[in-house]
Amino acid sequence: MLTAVLLFLPLAAALLLHFTKGATARALALGASLLEFGLAVYAAFAFKSTGTAGFNLDYAWIPSAGINFHIGLDGLSLLLVLLTTFLVPLILLAAFRHKYDNPSAFYALVLFMQTGLLGVFMSLDAFLFYFFWEVALIPIYFLAGAWGGERRIAVTLKFFLYTVVGSLLMLAGFVYLYLQTGPAAGSLASHSSELSAFYNLKLSAAEQSWLFWLIFAAFAVKMPIFPFHTWQPDTYTEAPAPATMLLSGIMLKMGIYGTMRWLLPVVPLGVSQWGKLVIILSVIGIIYGAIIAIRQRDMKRLIAYSSLSHVGLMAAGVFSLTQIGLQGVVVQMLAHGVNVVGMFFVADAIERRTGTRFIPDLGGLTRRTPVLSVCFLVMLLSTVALPLTGGFVGEFLLLAGVYQYNAWVGAVAGLTIIFSAVYLLRMFQRVMLGPDSAFSETINDLTGGELLVLVPLIALVFWLGLFPGTFLHLSEPAVTNILALVGR
Repeated sequence: MLTAVLLFLPLAAALLLHFTKGATARALALGASLLEFGLAVYAAFAFKSTGTAGFNLDYAWIPSAGINFHIGLDGLSLLLVLLTTFLVPLILLAAFRHKYDNPSAFYALVLFMQTGLLGVFMSLDAFLFYFFWEVALIPIYFLAGAWGGERRIAVTLKFFLYTVVGSLLMLAGFVYLYLQTGPAAGSLASHSSELSAFYNLKLSAAEQSWLFWLIFAAFAVKMPIFPFHTWQPDTYTEAPAPATMLLSGIMLKMGIYGTMRWLLPVVPLGVSQWGKLVIILSVIGIIYGAIIAIRQRDMKRLIAYSSLSHVGLMAAGVFSLTQIGLQGVVVQMLAHGVNVVGMFFVADAIERRTGTRFIPDLGGLTRRTPVLSVCFLVMLLSTVALPLTGGFVGEFLLLAGVYQYNAWVGAVAGLTIIFSAVYLLRMFQRVMLGPDSAFSETINDLTGGELLVLVPLIALVFWLGLFPGTFLHLSEPAVTNILALVGR
């Protein structure tokens, strides 16, 4: 029952927002998102005592076809539910800093998207997973298309086409897998779309080879990894700041989660055949994203390419198929979500004060913004993977896993830390410490409302860095189970 409430509370609030305006809409959106986070925290405590059994909801959705409304939580999905419900209130607080046309619709789309994201992380039925996968796409299309920058229509269309094509290929793969299953126990249907039924299939190596690319296409686009990434920098740049935070902080985790849950255990022979190629593409993405980031002069675009580089390392960690690598992926998903939301929020705060995010036009801002400078530096150093921050734990485990897979690949992948230090510290130096600019004497420091966004993010940065076991213990059984299914 709790899983159903977690799933549908944001949707109910989104529907109610259409009947509210102004301060009432802001209060309803924020209140619903905070209540959702409180329920997720309660679920995390309950999970420790009841395990997965207490969070399983299985309802016959289309009985004649063997399709169920089956949702549940394990340690892996629970952590991503916690990340989603933690970040959405902060993203809404960030949205309150802007004056959008029809703000009630904007907040409603954010909450509607939250339902789609949670559905992806909870689904245990293939067609239900696909349904929520598409549900999560619809709100971001309108958020970016209606409230984005000057090039928003062309950029949003490109993003939409990439994701829809990938999704349709995944659907084709799911339909084939569905047709290979037999009836579920107690079902009158000839086939089953249950995740467990897909896990139990005995497919040939040839079948798994082409099924791998049908399913992985959707995940590769959503992460994204090289060369499926070309929609990302433009979309991150043109989308309004809260939509960019949703895309980078939460939505790209759908691709990584989907790979771990729906690809590795379902087509292990396909993973064995194509995993090396994916790791090579991931490492190319690490280097490519970092080199392009070094050349950027737009803060938002630089952070977008930085995200591409770091996601490449996560993808390599997934396909290393090592316990430490997959655990690193889990921690890094959390750390990356926190870091990238904080970085985009800081970039947005600077743009709102100066009217620009063009790095050469900025400089000398730290004199009048000491609090902003400290917050910016903390988020930046966590992204660089400084020890005692969440970024360090995630990247250390990831690099250890990739090194176990192949020492040379691990060495090249480790360049992400060096490159990120180059482009991020240089950006900080030019924006905050460089020669005085036209804004050096007029810019204002962070307000209390802005600190409500950044302080929780900074707190989680250090929690992840100092006490990673809090999260690793939750995910360990799920990761062990995935590796057991891959190696069966």
